[in-house]
Amino acid sequence: PSKRRLDATARTVESERMQSLFTFTAPPSPCGYLPDREWSLHYEIVGGLGPADYLELMSRGWRRFGYSLFRPECPACTACQPLRVRVDTFRPSATQKRVAKRNAGEVTVTVGVPDVTREKLALYDRFHAFQTTLKGWPAKPPEAAYDYAEAFVDNPFPTEEWCYRVGGRLVGVGYVDALPGAMSAIYFFYDPAERDRSLGVWNVLSVLESARCRGVEYVYLGFYVEGCRSLDYKAKYRPNEVLDRETGTWRPFLGPPDS
Repeated sequence: PSKRRLDATARTVESERMQSLFTFTAPPSPCGYLPDREWSLHYEIVGGLGPADYLELMSRGWRRFGYSLFRPECPACTACQPLRVRVDTFRPSATQKRVAKRNAGEVTVTVGVPDVTREKLALYDRFHAFQTTLKGWPAKPPEAAYDYAEAFVDNPFPTEEWCYRVGGRLVGVGYVDALPGAMSAIYFFYDPAERDRSLGVWNVLSVLESARCRGVEYVYLGFYVEGCRSLDYKAKYRPNEVLDRETGTWRPFLGPPDS
């Protein structure tokens, strides 16, 4: 191969190599998942990160928003369990099948490049206000375009934005990482007026189906926390696995029953 091609390959490899800027561990504070406990998150801020490197980090319990990587390092609690679903053996429950039947043909999804729009910001704010009332999430002011972009739009490698619409109206937005041999569901929010559709369930089912079509092995769903109403749903996608943080290995897991 020519020197020009070798140089181009070297630049590509270098651009995908993880570039750590700094790390820190936040001091213990009231847990955002289980209010009667304290948490402490370890962060690593990166200037560059490739999909393969991130997949390896996820296999060790890391997650990310934008360029910020994090994982729990709570001295007295191990409730946060990274969870993934094996695509080829996943079988939807009766409840999940009903959700699929309810939304198929009525909800359209387009996958594109993340961006910030007033429509998405308004939907994000309505979702969080609803979660504050329903689940006691901390109240927050309207989301600034800059903060939204920092979390979802500015990424170290290409990320997919999944927009769900009913009759042309935006009802849900999800962010997904497509990685070598895996997909990762980063975040999803929806229109509270459409909560009877269980769009969060529909989003996970859609990602799992996309993963099956792409031939990847796992879908990573982030942290499962038993007793946290915002996170314990993840164990209902079966069969699944959780990371044993003491041994660093993944083991079969079930979690609470689902109909």
